[in-house]
Amino acid sequence: MSTFITAYWYADFFGKLIFLSLFALSIGLWIFLVNKVLVFQQVKKYSKEFQAAIERHLGNVLSLTVEDLPKPPQSLLFHPYARIYVTIKEKTTEILDKNNLYSDKLPSDTSNMLSKTDIDLITSHAESMVLKQKSLLESRLYLLSTAVSLAPFLGLLGTVWGILVTFSGVTQGGLISSSSTMIGGLSTALVTTVLGLLIAIPALIGNNYLRNVSKGYTADMLHFSHFLVSTIELQYRKVDVALR
Repeated sequence: MSTFITAYWYADFFGKLIFLSLFALSIGLWIFLVNKVLVFQQVKKYSKEFQAAIERHLGNVLSLTVEDLPKPPQSLLFHPYARIYVTIKEKTTEILDKNNLYSDKLPSDTSNMLSKTDIDLITSHAESMVLKQKSLLESRLYLLSTAVSLAPFLGLLGTVWGILVTFSGVTQGGLISSSSTMIGGLSTALVTTVLGLLIAIPALIGNNYLRNVSKGYTADMLHFSHFLVSTIELQYRKVDVALR
């Protein structure tokens, strides 16, 4: 750490700006990365609890409300499973209400059941919600990929600027002034490169990790949505058999 402070101290004005930019990028990166990892962990935790609660009430899955089910604290408003459940419940209820509304135009044993077209429509809405939740979950992840590219370029800029300052000090002459200028130029050139890499490497690892976690969680959301749709379809088939 003292090496970075010393290099910053000997740098000229533009060199200090590059250092400050790298420091600010590093702080922002770590805040974003830690926050995003915590969000992913909490979302997965409450999603498991939510699905477990749904599985305990399979017999009356449409009668449940989000308030009856596990929900995250107010600090985490993002709850994909709850939104998927609400979407499926609302669409299913809407279709069943329409079937009941036009029951006089339908066979007596079909008003309270879901046809294949109804199931496909519910599935389509559920999958659309899954994609929307995936997009929300991956929001601002582009900042990590931007940091992967930006940090080395800032480091390269510091390197080029430090070399220019060093050669400028040599050509101007003067032992005292050129030695301090050379120290500042060389330290800027070397340390900014190191800082750029120290920022880019965690950003690259974090970006790949979070996208991989998001991919796995998206598969979980699709499985959950298909599980709900299958459960509802099976329930209403049972109702249909009972009516017969």
